[in-house]
Amino acid sequence: MDKMKNLPDAEFDIMKVVWANEPPITSNIIMQQLGNAREWKAQSAISFLLRLVERGFLRTEKNGKERTYFPLVNKEDYLKFETDNFVKQFHDNSFLNLVTTMYGDKHMSDDDIDELLNWAKERRG
Repeated sequence: MDKMKNLPDAEFDIMKVVWANEPPITSNIIMQQLGNAREWKAQSAISFLLRLVERGFLRTEKNGKERTYFPLVNKEDYLKFETDNFVKQFHDNSFLNLVTTMYGDKHMSDDDIDELLNWAKERRG
């Protein structure tokens, strides 16, 4: 994929189902695990899947009358992409601004502080 793009909520929810299951995925699996709860018609799930193919998140193969879908983007890469964008857009690309927003007026436990310090030390090398 040349340039990853943000996913709308419905497509992200479909990708979460894709990532949680062993490929290949079918529209029936999407409907069983997500579509029925969302009250989607089968055609809506198929449309979302085709959009994900167009965006480069999935590839598709036709097996008889059924289409199967395979992930092209893994969950960790997408979450890193979204998190990086979030930090850039809302926190001026500053980790400290992010932490200040999350914990500015809240008390951090000693365990939280120790965990954060250990994480930072590991990153320094």
